[in-house]
Amino acid sequence: MVSTASTTTRPSMRWRVVDIVVASVLGVAGGLVFTLWNLVYSPLTAPIEAVLPGLQALVYAVWLFPAVLVGLIVRKPGAALYGELVAAAVSALLGGFWGWTALAWGLVQGLGAELVFAILLYRAWGLVPAILAGVGAGAGLTIMDLTFYYAAARPEFMVVYAVSAMLSGAVIAGLGSWLIVRGLARTGALSRFAAGREVSRRSEPELASAAEPAERSSTS
Repeated sequence: MVSTASTTTRPSMRWRVVDIVVASVLGVAGGLVFTLWNLVYSPLTAPIEAVLPGLQALVYAVWLFPAVLVGLIVRKPGAALYGELVAAAVSALLGGFWGWTALAWGLVQGLGAELVFAILLYRAWGLVPAILAGVGAGAGLTIMDLTFYYAAARPEFMVVYAVSAMLSGAVIAGLGSWLIVRGLARTGALSRFAAGREVSRRSEPELASAAEPAERSSTS
């Protein structure tokens, strides 16, 4: 049976200096990704939209991943919201298409992911919580876009858009961020975080078991 969550008995709610620094760095990196994505998303999504209007939201979670990624690494109240807001602010500062209105989207999208972690009492950080946080961020995107851009759209478009946005959040922001955390942890970059130590502890038995056949062959 696959474990769906990583837990701690009494998670610390207090932010450390390293938490602030790493969350800020990841948020800025997310803002740079946003800026690049802003330049290319329209021509990339046009063929998808032509197939079925609303389906273009299947790739919109590129705008959501900082919330889930920072939340999974820092594991403190407000981390998901902070990561998404920093990314949105950097995007606006670098001349994003939507200017400072991006902060409103960052706020709601970050709150969507933050709410999931809060419901889980900031104790569950496995794959399923990551996917659910991505869905929450996708729900935030859906609320903002359908309210301010597509308020007059047909109901079927809204349904396709909402499902696509939340599915995108689950896969790109949720699964994608979980994989990034595991990759970073294996390099040792997250050694000062519980996320990094957990992956290291799981990797040690795997490395030991992989070394056993080699040892046996060398002694035979």
